[in-house]
Amino acid sequence: MIAQKDQCMGRFSVEVELANNDDLALVRRGILAPEQVRRTRVRGVVDTGATRLVLPAAVAEQLGLTPSGEVDVRYADGRSERRPLVGDIHLSYIGRSGLFNAIVEPQRQSALIGAIVLEDLDLIPDCVNQTLIPRDPDRIISEVE
Repeated sequence: MIAQKDQCMGRFSVEVELANNDDLALVRRGILAPEQVRRTRVRGVVDTGATRLVLPAAVAEQLGLTPSGEVDVRYADGRSERRPLVGDIHLSYIGRSGLFNAIVEPQRQSALIGAIVLEDLDLIPDCVNQTLIPRDPDRIISEVE
C-alpha cells in the first residue's frame, strides 16, 4: 500500500497541444488561414499540488502571447517571485480543450499543469498508469452546489 501511495504523490508528464486563441478567433472570422495559427505540442508535468498552468518563456514567445500583468508566485522551497501572466491559451488534451491563463517561467523546460486545468477539463490523474483520464468519456461534468 505504501508503494502505491508514493506513486500517487509523484508527478508525471503528458503531451498537450497549445495554441494562441487570438489566432483561432481570426480563423473563425476568415481572416487567418488555419495553418497560420501559432500552435505547439509540449510536455506538461501534471502536478495536483500546483494551482495554475505554467509555461516556459520560450513557449509563450513561440505562441506570440503577450503579458497581461504579473502575479506573485511561491515556490516549494519558500522563495517568492513576480512572474508575467499571459492569457488566451487554448489547451487541448485527448479531445478536450479550454482557455487558460498561464504564468510564464523563464527557466522552465516543460509546462506545468495544475488543478485549474484538471478541473476545467474534468480530468482525473491516474498516478499508477501516469496518465490523465476523463471522469466521463463522453462529456465534461461540472459540479455545482
